[in-house]
Amino acid sequence: MASEFWQGDVAELLRVDETFDLSAVDPSSTPGTTANKKGGQAELAASAQELRELQERLFAQSRAGAPERVLVVLQAMDAAGKGGIVNHVFAQLEPHGLQLTAFKSPTEEERAHDFLWRIAPRVPGPGVIGLFDRSHYEDVLIQRVREFASAEEIERRYGAITEFERGLAADGVRIVKIMLHVSPEEQAQRLSDRLADPAKHWKYNPGDVDERQLWPEYMDAFQIAIERTSTPDAPWYVVPANAKWYARVAVQRLVIQALQGIDPQWPDADFDVAAEQARLAATADLRWP
Repeated sequence: MASEFWQGDVAELLRVDETFDLSAVDPSSTPGTTANKKGGQAELAASAQELRELQERLFAQSRAGAPERVLVVLQAMDAAGKGGIVNHVFAQLEPHGLQLTAFKSPTEEERAHDFLWRIAPRVPGPGVIGLFDRSHYEDVLIQRVREFASAEEIERRYGAITEFERGLAADGVRIVKIMLHVSPEEQAQRLSDRLADPAKHWKYNPGDVDERQLWPEYMDAFQIAIERTSTPDAPWYVVPANAKWYARVAVQRLVIQALQGIDPQWPDADFDVAAEQARLAATADLRWP
């Protein structure tokens, strides 16, 4: 079902190509639509049922052995809106077909293994939509900027990620990698809002300001990581995120389009439908107590 909200193919508009330049992406832009916040909120609500039905079909066909699933990877600077995406887009889905993983700093055990060791077990199973709130890309972003790993190791990791994701795609995983692109000015306002509201102090991390001071280095790290790891099997999409409403509807539409690409089908019944209708009718007079 096409959405009248969009004046173009969202995936085509936001997908990274060989000319990609992060510095040329305006975080305040709203590619593909001329709508405002009110229109965005209406679109989010209007397309929720479409997303849920596609999710249910994906889950249902996996019961018949279909291997397809979806993995959405969210990466962004702090306060870019990942939490809002989770709450306003993915919270509308059926929990049995959704798997959310929020990756934090690696534990001592995780650091004793290769960086993908903790990622592989969290890949969604057949029929499930998986969401990574941060991901294996932390290991080529913060570790590059903070020099926690050597330049040689970071280079190795780009290749390891590409191979890992190629294997996932071959196994039926539709990968949608999204960078929420917020401006430093917008981030400053959002962090300030958190400090001004005692109910939001729990969301504030003093370390965010430390990372903020390295903004140019992080933008360079994102540019390189996206260039090296955006492939036909696992493309990157850069979503302008200064307007929260736009980021939410854009991510929702990207996930819908990924599911439409799979085109999940309701599985055929593995029983005699007519016979079961007759058996059910025979119990019409059943009463309790």
